[in-house]
Formats: sequence, structure tokens, C-alpha cells
Amino acid sequence: MKKLISMFVLLLSVTFAAQAQDKMMKDAPTKVIALEQTKGEFTQKQIVVNEGTYTFSIANNNVGTDVGFVLVPKGKDISNPENHIKTAYVTAVVPNNTTGSSNATTLKKGEYVYFCPLNKTATDNVLIVE
Repeated sequence: MKKLISMFVLLLSVTFAAQAQDKMMKDAPTKVIALEQTKGEFTQKQIVVNEGTYTFSIANNNVGTDVGFVLVPKGKDISNPENHIKTAYVTAVVPNNTTGSSNATTLKKGEYVYFCPLNKTATDNVLIVE
């Protein structure tokens, strides 16, 4: 019986610790990842950040057309919208010589690729989350 109670207490401790960590991640301040697009490319090809919650600020630097932003876990099919991290989309297309932003996006450890389908940027830009 003591073993059963000990296992139950351990299980509750692990559950509460995981919930506390999730709450801390959600309550953590949102940081900004600023990216700039020029005609046909992002000026930042690789970014390294820590786990956390971020918004993406996307600057359209004289591209001549509207731009957007798509973030996908590395290795997933980028052409399939089901694989896109939708909270990372800019909230509206970004007109020439303006800046737009995404909603808050929680990033877990791993690698992601980002691109703009409107500006036809490369699809090998990498965001590394440590």
C-alpha cells in the first residue's frame, strides 16, 4: 500500500511540475524576432534563439510587392499548409516599405525553415531553437 501511495504522490508531483512549466512558458514575455526581406530573399539566412514565445516582425525593404512569412518544422513538406505554424503567419500581408508582425508563437527546441511565398524567397532559411 505504501508503494502505491508513493507512486501516486510521485505521479502527481510530475504532473504538477509539467503544468507549472507549461504555465511559465505561456506567462513568459513575448520576444521579437525581426526579419527583413529584400527582393527575392531574407537578409537573415540563419537565426538561433532559445525556447520561448516570440512574435515575428517582418520588414518589407523595397521588395516592390507585398510579402508574407511562413514557418515550418525542418523536414516537413513546406508545400502542405497543414505543416505551417499558422500563428507565425503575419497577421496581414506586408506592403512595400512597411513592417508587419505575427501573433505570438511558442517555439520548442528544434529546427525550422522559413520563407515567403509572395516574394519567392529561398526555402532553406533556418531558425534554430536551442
